[in-house]
Amino acid sequence: MSLEVTGRIVQVMDEVNGQSARGSWKKQEFVIETAEQYPKKICLSVWGEKVDALKQFKEGSNITASINIESREYNGRWYTDIRAWRLQNAVEGGDGGNFEAHPQEFSQETSENYTATEADDLPF
Repeated sequence: MSLEVTGRIVQVMDEVNGQSARGSWKKQEFVIETAEQYPKKICLSVWGEKVDALKQFKEGSNITASINIESREYNGRWYTDIRAWRLQNAVEGGDGGNFEAHPQEFSQETSENYTATEADDLPF
C-alpha cells in the first residue's frame, strides 16, 4: 500500500539522535497542513538519511510525502507512526492535500461511453 499526502509544512521539530545496539540513529518530526475544505494537521517523521532530505524544505514549503502508516502495541496501548519515505515539492494544481492510494484515472472517452445500464447491477 503506497499512500501520499500533500500539504504545507507548518512546523519542523528538533532532530533527535540516539545510540542503539545496532548503532547510531537519527529522527526528525514535522507537521504539515493539508489544503482541503477542512484542513488537517498531520505529524510525520523521517529517519536516517531522510532527515537530511527534510532539511532542503523550509516551513511554508508545499510538499508531497510518500508515507507508510504503522501501529504497534506497548503495554496495552497502541501507538501509530506515520513515516515519510520520500519527500518532493508539491505539483502545482495538485489534489489539494488529499490522501491517495493509487488514484484511479478516467479518460474522457470512458466516462462518455458509460451508461447506468452497462455492468450496473446495483439495486440503487
